Amino acid sequence: MGRRGAWVSMGNIGERLWNTTRESWYLGFTSFGGPPVHFKIFREKFVVKLQWIDEQVYQELFSVCQAFSGPGSTKMLYCINLIHDGFLPAVLGFLIWSLPGALGMFGLAIGVSNIDESLPRAVYALLSGLNAATVGVIALAAVQLAQKAITDKLTRSLVFLGAAAGMLYNALWYFPLLMLIGGIIAVVHDFRWLHKPAKQLASLPGRLRSKLTRRRHSKHEVDEGIDLPERQRELETEPSHLAVAETSTKSTVDTHQRLPITNREAIVTTASSTQPDPSEPSSPRTVPSSHRLTITWPLGLAIIGVFLASFAAAMALRGVLKSPPLLYRLFANMYLAGTIIFGGGPVVIPLLREYVVAEGWVTPRDFLIGLALIQGFPGPNFNFAVYLGAVTAVGWGYSAATGAVLAYLGIFVPGLVIVHGTTGVWSAIRGWRWVKSGLRGVNAAAVGLIYTAVYRLWQIGYIDEGFQQGASLANDPWWVVVTATSYVGGCWFGVSPPLACILGAVLGLVRYGVVEGQGV
Repeated sequence: MGRRGAWVSMGNIGERLWNTTRESWYLGFTSFGGPPVHFKIFREKFVVKLQWIDEQVYQELFSVCQAFSGPGSTKMLYCINLIHDGFLPAVLGFLIWSLPGALGMFGLAIGVSNIDESLPRAVYALLSGLNAATVGVIALAAVQLAQKAITDKLTRSLVFLGAAAGMLYNALWYFPLLMLIGGIIAVVHDFRWLHKPAKQLASLPGRLRSKLTRRRHSKHEVDEGIDLPERQRELETEPSHLAVAETSTKSTVDTHQRLPITNREAIVTTASSTQPDPSEPSSPRTVPSSHRLTITWPLGLAIIGVFLASFAAAMALRGVLKSPPLLYRLFANMYLAGTIIFGGGPVVIPLLREYVVAEGWVTPRDFLIGLALIQGFPGPNFNFAVYLGAVTAVGWGYSAATGAVLAYLGIFVPGLVIVHGTTGVWSAIRGWRWVKSGLRGVNAAAVGLIYTAVYRLWQIGYIDEGFQQGASLANDPWWVVVTATSYVGGCWFGVSPPLACILGAVLGLVRYGVVEGQGV
């Protein structure tokens, strides 16, 4: 295949747009199962079947899409189309991919906005079953992502601390701060900036004990009448074990210095190979020229810089205005969420709950209804934001379409812009130690936040006439069993998330039938 890039000539734009439409039109209708399944679909189609990119480029794109914020599978499809056909086809491919699910969630939002405050008990039972199954699905996603994110004791600790900190406190700024702290901790650890002070601090008790022992011995010798100058001469003429050790070490160093250079290099190589540095970059991949984007790193930096400036302006304006319009606050919250979400769909759930429900824009009941429904929709889970935007707008007297569009743009644009700019600079920075260290710390903390989502949904997943705001699923053993069934089905028997949610809804109706049959 000849050289293709992001900025190709416009002469055959119609052909390239049709090419993207022909190969991607059905993906937004058939791609159920969330990001893990999406990545598998894209590999089989674009690497194995169509050969638009090779396996090497696919793995490179996978790393980029997973390492930075935004919807992972959506960014992957965008980058594949960007490489093969250019910018406009990539945008078209994104719309084809995301709009079917977005339109479906928009329609459901209108329906949910018009239902009575009280629903039939059968509907509550169905929704509680969906929520219980969803908790199981997200718990499994958390475990699977943690298995990939945990590479050593540090990342294991960051996953745990991120989950624990996320459960203990909630605020608009809190989750991104946790992820930033995780990245800083990883950089400090990998560069060993605190290793020497920590060792000195750890050895302080031993040094103090040794000093006290020497003082006691000195006092004892004085009490016994030992001539201290004579004792000092004895120590000098009869070296202690410490002096012997020092002499032995010096002899070893002298011997090493007398070795030929090649032997010394062999010794150093052997010693370093026994203690690998986890922060060292892996061997760089060589991407074939036929599959390289022609975006230069200055252009990539410029794109990222413009985005960051727009993000800073949006957040500053939101903070400066005393009473900003609701629709602007909705867009700003979605823009913030789309910028800081690492880990894809599962992480978006706790963030959106804090940025929408905690603001008082959407009731917990309507949030739970939408959360249950998005699990059965194809395409990106980020379409959940469309539902929340429409419900928010209708509830506050605005057009549902306006709220849906603002939420759609706010949640998707940051990730796409960042990955577009990153493709130009990734090959230059991927080998930098601090970049790799920081990203693995951020990812580990983000995975911990998925467990936060599991906990918070567990606490509000049970809805009924008496507690429409949501109660703990642990209040009824039936929902505990539904959650466990969803988790075990996906983990051990390969049950897909949509099927698990459908089974959860069915089990919810079964419970309703049993309870109503007993007259409870």
